[in-house]
Amino acid sequence: MKILMLSPQPFFEPRGTPISVYQRLEALSTLGHHIDLITYPVGKDVEFPNVRIHRVRKIKRVQHVRIGPSRAKIVFDILMIFKAVRMLLTNRYDVIHSHEEGAFFGVILAKIFRTRHVYDMHSVLSKQLGNFDFGNKPVFIKAFEALEKMVLKKSNAVINVGADLDEYVKSVDPNIQTITIENVALHAYQTSVQPEAVDELAEKLNLHGRIPILYTGTYERYQGLDMVLECANRVVKQNSKVIFIFVGAKTYQAQEWTDKAAARNLSDHTLFLDVVPPENSMVFLAYASLLISPRLNGTTIPLKIYSYLHAGKPIVATNINAHTQVLTPDTAVLVDPNANAFADGILKVLADPQLGEYLGENAHRLAQEKFNYQNYMMKVTQIYNSLETGVRLKIPSVTEQE
Repeated sequence: MKILMLSPQPFFEPRGTPISVYQRLEALSTLGHHIDLITYPVGKDVEFPNVRIHRVRKIKRVQHVRIGPSRAKIVFDILMIFKAVRMLLTNRYDVIHSHEEGAFFGVILAKIFRTRHVYDMHSVLSKQLGNFDFGNKPVFIKAFEALEKMVLKKSNAVINVGADLDEYVKSVDPNIQTITIENVALHAYQTSVQPEAVDELAEKLNLHGRIPILYTGTYERYQGLDMVLECANRVVKQNSKVIFIFVGAKTYQAQEWTDKAAARNLSDHTLFLDVVPPENSMVFLAYASLLISPRLNGTTIPLKIYSYLHAGKPIVATNINAHTQVLTPDTAVLVDPNANAFADGILKVLADPQLGEYLGENAHRLAQEKFNYQNYMMKVTQIYNSLETGVRLKIPSVTEQE
């Protein structure tokens, strides 16, 4: 098949949706499809067989596009529409595959150019308006809800990334052909982390004798990093060997958060590091003694969780829907999203090595059995086969599978 993919995000950046887009491109390329990707001018080029990246023109002074809705995204999305129309006028595509808000114009273009449409749904976009304080007015949210429901009903197939989204799609219309394709740990299935790489990282960080507690991801407010700093003093008072390592800062953020930690007298127990390539992040996970996900709210599963599971280390995470769609008390210590509870969770694992080993083994087993590359490829193959043959799939919901 020849696919026009619409990705209204910086690509590639090692975060959220861009990682999902990367995995879709990798899978579809492996299956022999040919993909033209339209995306923002921001991001790092990557190469796959049969994939061509087409970027909209740059906007002066815009070097970074933040997560969530923004004025910069609106401008880039308009430019994407014009580029998509030009490409559709000069090429024949079998499928338009749209990520996130790209589906709002992707489904209309599919109708105009008489082709099929796949909506790759990573979140409920109407909820993001409130989560990111952008357009957080009832009239805008209602309009977004109506538009999103229209897209769901008009798409030939919908890919969702978790049980919560699967339920939402079915609530809109149980006849929508949707499939849940959970992400996998990026690069983890390709090569295992070598002990030499972990030793090299340990030497570079020069943290001999310390107990590394690791966070990977962005520094957005909802990620709960302020809560971690709030609980850290209590943790280090009981175990002075602990050091909290945060990987994923932009350069200015690393300094900002270093200053925040210093104000709390935590300079000797915190380390803020810049974004690293996804393959390098697995080395950090292998080095860590404990992995944390302190997210405060949300329903979309953080992609870091799949890497955490694959690493086979004990996890402490907040007991919110974004985590509990994947994590259980057998694979993680789940606590309320507040500083005292989070400190209790960390101290519980540190005080009980057998518990940590039990959680890590279960986490790794879950990743191997459910969130593996073979299952991922099978589901991508299923949904695209259904588009090619026109035969609807009988796909059980996530709850039925469990």
